[in-house]
Amino acid sequence: MNDIEKTDPIPSTSTLAQQGITAIGCTAGGIFLFVMQAIARFRVLGLVMGAAACVVGIVLLLSKDSANRKPGAVITGAGFLVVLSKTGILLLKAAAGTLLSIGALGLLAMGIWNGIKFFIGLKKRS
Repeated sequence: MNDIEKTDPIPSTSTLAQQGITAIGCTAGGIFLFVMQAIARFRVLGLVMGAAACVVGIVLLLSKDSANRKPGAVITGAGFLVVLSKTGILLLKAAAGTLLSIGALGLLAMGIWNGIKFFIGLKKRS
């Protein structure tokens, strides 16, 4: 019988770097969205934070790296929701809060998943 062990390939340095940066960026983005949701209760500060999030998200959407586009879309959408929630329409305010929470949890999950992949890859390299 052939007893060949199946081994996982050792990830490259650039793959590990990309996973680490994505983990940090997504986790920070998720925390940022939770903070933005709390700050969005204040009218002027909410508008400024929403506009800033839109700009940061658009920069990430225009990135060459495809891993940055998903978080960029979430952050752009969150900023747009915060700005829309300041229009005074009660339904938009409730929807914005719910969607911000979902986006924040999604980014945190992406960050944790990429962090796990990073540490597994780092362990394989040692």
